[in-house]
Amino acid sequence: MARTGSSGSSGRPAGVDPERLWSRTGRPRRGRPPAHSREAITAEAVALADADGLAAVTMRAVAARVGAGTMSLYSYVPNKETLLELMIDHVGGDHSLPAEPSGDWRADLRRIGREQRAIMRRHPWLPAALSARQTLGPNTLRVLEYVLAVLEPAGLDARARLETFSLLTGFVASHVSYELAQERLIEATGGAPGALFEAQARYLRSVAEGGDYPRLAAALAAPVDDSSPQAVFDRLLDRMIDGLTATA
Repeated sequence: MARTGSSGSSGRPAGVDPERLWSRTGRPRRGRPPAHSREAITAEAVALADADGLAAVTMRAVAARVGAGTMSLYSYVPNKETLLELMIDHVGGDHSLPAEPSGDWRADLRRIGREQRAIMRRHPWLPAALSARQTLGPNTLRVLEYVLAVLEPAGLDARARLETFSLLTGFVASHVSYELAQERLIEATGGAPGALFEAQARYLRSVAEGGDYPRLAAALAAPVDDSSPQAVFDRLLDRMIDGLTATA
């Protein structure tokens, strides 16, 4: 959920002010038409982060991509914090939501979790960025409203449904972060796909064979039907959904 901060001397909250960022006054801008749009600037920042990581997203680098002076960019986006909020909400627009929930809330929640994973893998900087998010933009609110509708038949109260959305997003972000870290390690060490996993498995089997960890030994001996990344994610997602709604 969005963080809260103390108010400054102006009476406005510290950090990114959601009222200034997301409200639409409809008042026409005086003077010459703007040379750029906030949407185009945000899209370029997302493209830069996708290609080179979040650390590469500086006001100077984004300004260069849109063909603007660094100082002029501040008339569209006041600071990098605000730009990050815009980027997070921009990729939230990648969600493809049905007009209405299907009525099978578990299946609908599973669909959202899988779509979140796909979006985070398409934008690898997103899991880390979510931990710094301060406010919810219109695309995120659209997804939230849909998830709240999905969970209505689950028997959860309104607050629990909000928390379920937060926990679902946190689970997906954590899992994708792990997936990406494993892939980077494999790439860095030049290992073939699966080689690192096999080395980890051999180590754990050798430890378990000593007899000090009988429960671990039993778990390692249990058959696994499918160890592909998608299958592993789906199994964990199903267990998480069952756990979140165990009292429903």
